[in-house]
Amino acid sequence: MHLKKLALIVEYDGTRFHGFQLQARGNTVQEELEQAIEAFTGEDLRVTAASRTDAGVHALGQVVSFRTRVPYSPETFVSALNHHLPEDIAVHGAWEIPAWFNVRTKAVSRCYEYWMRLNPARSALLRYRALDVTSPLELEGMSEAASMLVGEHDFASFVGSLVPKQASTRRELSRAEFRRRDDLLIFDVEGDSFLHQQVRRMAGALLEVGRGRLTVAEFGRFLSEPSRGTAGPTLPPQALYLKAVRYDSPPLGGSDQETTEKK
Repeated sequence: MHLKKLALIVEYDGTRFHGFQLQARGNTVQEELEQAIEAFTGEDLRVTAASRTDAGVHALGQVVSFRTRVPYSPETFVSALNHHLPEDIAVHGAWEIPAWFNVRTKAVSRCYEYWMRLNPARSALLRYRALDVTSPLELEGMSEAASMLVGEHDFASFVGSLVPKQASTRRELSRAEFRRRDDLLIFDVEGDSFLHQQVRRMAGALLEVGRGRLTVAEFGRFLSEPSRGTAGPTLPPQALYLKAVRYDSPPLGGSDQETTEKK
C-alpha cells in the first residue's frame, strides 16, 4: 500500500492542555491528534509539529504532518478527524506533501500574537483568551520599544529556564508591532524561531514600558547588554496564540500558509 505524507492546519484552544508535545503526564494536543488519526485509520503513529506550544497556549494555524498508508483523500481526513477530535481542536485543511518535506525545519518563520485587553472591567468570555490590563498604558513608548526587537539579536534576556545554557540565543525577528482591535491591544511578532518563553517575556517587558515601570532605553539594554532571563515578567500563556507558520515554497495548497489563518 502506498505510503504518503500529509500536512494538516490545526486550530486549538490550549486551555486544558499541557502543551502540544506528547508527555508522560497531562493531556496534550499531540496525544489527541494521534488518537483521532488512529480511530480513523487504525494506524498507531506520531505527528510532527512545526512549533511546540506550551501549556495553555492557543493556535490558530499550527502545522503538523504524518505518514499514512490509507488511501483516503486529504478532504476526507479533514472531516473524519474533526469527527473524532474533541471540540477544542479542529483541522482546517489537509494536503499531501513530498516525503522529504519537514514541516518544522522547512518553516522560515512563525507568527505569534499576544492579546492584552484594555478595559477596567474584567471579561467573562475572554478570561482564557486575553490578559486583562486595567491601568492606562503609554502606547507610543511600547511601540517604540517593540520596534527595537526587529532584526537579528541575542535574545538571552528574554529566555526561560528550560533553554539549555549551551544553546544559541540569537534569533531574527522580521516583525514586532502593536495593533488595536476594539479593546484588544495585540502584540504581533514574527521570527525565524522562538526560544522558550521568549514571546511572553518580550510582551511582559513591553507592558512594563507601557506602565511606566521601564524606560525605552532600559528596554533596549536587554538587547544591547543581554543577560540570561533578566527581562520580563513572563506573562500568562492563555493570551498567546500561534497565528501562522510560513514557508518559502509552501506545499500547503500552493499558497502562503498565512492565507489559512482566521489567522
